[in-house]
Amino acid sequence: MADPFEVRMRFTGQLQHLSASVTAAQKAANFALKNRDQDEDLHSCILEQLEKNSMNNRANIMYFIEHLCDLAQRESHLAYIHYMQRDILRVIDAVCPPDGSGAANVRVVRRVLAALQSKNVLLAETVAELDALLKTREGEAHPFVEKGEEGTVEKKSGARLEKRLIEQRIEEDRERHKRLRENIWAVSEGPDGDGELRKEWEEASEIGDDDELACREEMEERQRVLGLPMKWT
Repeated sequence: MADPFEVRMRFTGQLQHLSASVTAAQKAANFALKNRDQDEDLHSCILEQLEKNSMNNRANIMYFIEHLCDLAQRESHLAYIHYMQRDILRVIDAVCPPDGSGAANVRVVRRVLAALQSKNVLLAETVAELDALLKTREGEAHPFVEKGEEGTVEKKSGARLEKRLIEQRIEEDRERHKRLRENIWAVSEGPDGDGELRKEWEEASEIGDDDELACREEMEERQRVLGLPMKWT
């Protein structure tokens, strides 16, 4: 059995350095499930890091929560899901604080809540109530509003953020948007692994006279180019 303190420290480190990549989120989720005997302690780590790290890191942890709940369902370890259901309001308060400092994370939270609802982690009524709460915390589309001294910018609150953190946020937003586009275009597999084939078949139109005429003209053109006798059966 792994040392509980070491497990907590390693998991904390993973959350602190979490990026917007799917691989990083999956790695942390796998670690949490591997050490499921310490699930309550690791859940407290999630809450702790949500409340003390940068807003960008909190957005990454929010996406990680989706991966964690998904993996917990697949491995039938529902403790993580129960903890998240219990503390979801605390999570949202950390990622999108009432003071408006997390306005840039509102869209992230909405996407994750929608995903958790689709996975039956959260009830539709719960998500609707949380969405109403998020509407009161929407503000600037981006948390940075004007330049300060060289290498920094100022928020409306007057706090300064390093240029490096801004660039990191922009880059990771790109990664999140890329992931969203991939999810939109993803085709779920059918019972025989033929999901994409079924989709193409359902979207294809019926063959009509115009299709037959076009096919015949194309065949005749090929025969003419190849010097073959014109035949059509």
